[in-house]
Amino acid sequence: MSEPTPAPAPATPAPAPKTGVEPKPQITFEEFAKVDLRVAKVVAAENHPKADKLFKLQLDDGSGTPRQICAGIREHYTAEQLVGRSIIIVANLAPRMLRGEESRGMLLAASNVPKDGAADVARMVVLLAPSSDIAPGAIVS
Repeated sequence: MSEPTPAPAPATPAPAPKTGVEPKPQITFEEFAKVDLRVAKVVAAENHPKADKLFKLQLDDGSGTPRQICAGIREHYTAEQLVGRSIIIVANLAPRMLRGEESRGMLLAASNVPKDGAADVARMVVLLAPSSDIAPGAIVS
């Protein structure tokens, strides 16, 4: 009687590419649950009057009250590319002044290298957005 052939080992997923960025400290689920991620639609976009890298974005966040955020994505997008787009924002971030303009939230984006990354690598910035049409104010979970 021959011994059965052992089942092949499950495939190991390929490791994520190294970005050279140290991971941030681990947080608890309770800490993460405090972050209010929402869908918002960009209603208007204009250059920040006092910052070359910032846009002032007017958003519809579903609350019925317009929301302004400032976003450092001018090197990667034009105002025309942003208007009408749905994006993901951190809705409960404390407001702060950015060069004289109030920003009430933060948009989410992914990048291949950090802001202060290697000068020899072209930095890509990709806005995070819902994959299907959904109303402003929708909860991201």
